[in-house]
Amino acid sequence: MDESEKLMQQGNQLMGDGEYQQALGKFDKAIKANPNNPEAYYMKAEAAVLVSKITVEEVIALYKKAISLDEKNPFFYSSLGAFCVEAGQFNEAESAYNKAAELDPETAPYYYSEFAVEYNRRAPEVMEQYLDDSTRAMIQKKALKYSLRSIGLDEEKAKKLL
Repeated sequence: MDESEKLMQQGNQLMGDGEYQQALGKFDKAIKANPNNPEAYYMKAEAAVLVSKITVEEVIALYKKAISLDEKNPFFYSSLGAFCVEAGQFNEAESAYNKAAELDPETAPYYYSEFAVEYNRRAPEVMEQYLDDSTRAMIQKKALKYSLRSIGLDEEKAKKLL
């Protein structure tokens, strides 16, 4: 086992123990030991989400670095999407979930439904100061579009069924 793998194991153990700041340091060292390890960037992002002093931009950059090193990993994209929904960056989230679905068609319904539900939950909170009937309808329409997509329906097929 090389140094980077040892540091990753230590970081994962610290994550399990709830020691996110210390885990962040281990993942940072793992990156220094092997700058081409996508899992190290991914886990550093996961730890950074739980450390309040890390900015949204820094976390997104870590997820994107992991993705750039392993562009075929749908889980990296869905994790970026989930983080972006929470951060209120809905366009970025939508793109990430769509890419995850593209890479993993078998699991695509899950990615679509997760985006639909989380977007419908979070967008009204983020857009609270702009929330009128029109904005609420826009949010619901997008959430419905992805909900339908998750069960293999488009709007026309859904209308026929209803």
